[in-house]
Amino acid sequence: MTTAHHLGLIDVMRTREFPSERVHSGTGVSGPGYHTALLVGDDAHGEDEADRVGRRAQCLAEHDALLTLLALRWGEPQALSLWSAQERMAAGEAIAEPWAEPVAGCEYLQLWRTGDRWVAVALYPGDHGAGCELGVIVTAVDPP
Repeated sequence: MTTAHHLGLIDVMRTREFPSERVHSGTGVSGPGYHTALLVGDDAHGEDEADRVGRRAQCLAEHDALLTLLALRWGEPQALSLWSAQERMAAGEAIAEPWAEPVAGCEYLQLWRTGDRWVAVALYPGDHGAGCELGVIVTAVDPP
């Protein structure tokens, strides 16, 4: 997907109603009060190290381009550290969806408040060493 596709998907997620129960879509998961999507996945199975490094560089470039364009729309994002939520999760506290996955897998999020919804861009480390994944959350649920 291109950055234009990412922006279009975010726009659809911002205007779409939230379902009453958790459902999977072609790009992610939606549930009461949220939509999530994986914009760039880590498909590094069978690739050599150079290919994985190249895919990571491409993922990081897409992340930076998306943040730049969203900042032009809504201003500079809040960088939300997830450290304290990770500590609480490790101590057994349940973190509300859609925040549990990014709390478990990210160090921080870039976050905007747009009307009555939050838009968060998450950069996850990939499963294969040098990989990475780029995700987005649109939610009415306040961050942890």
